[in-house]
Amino acid sequence: MPKLDIIHNAVKNALIKDGWAITDDPYVIQYRRTTLYADLGAERPIGAERDGQKVVVEVKSFVGASKIQDLKEALGQYDI
Repeated sequence: MPKLDIIHNAVKNALIKDGWAITDDPYVIQYRRTTLYADLGAERPIGAERDGQKVVVEVKSFVGASKIQDLKEALGQYDI
């Protein structure tokens, strides 16, 4: 399992304060023989409907010497 980002708990707490229920910490994505991890899975009911909204959150902080390099690395992990 991957290491948590330094702002993981702050993001998690912000989601909770905004009315989201954390359903997965981490959120596991499996496809065939590959397992991927996103930081959080959360859901929040919609007031006018019975169905719920769901969101998967990947937390990234940019604490390296180069913010551009941090962004490139964060986005690059999703370049398929």
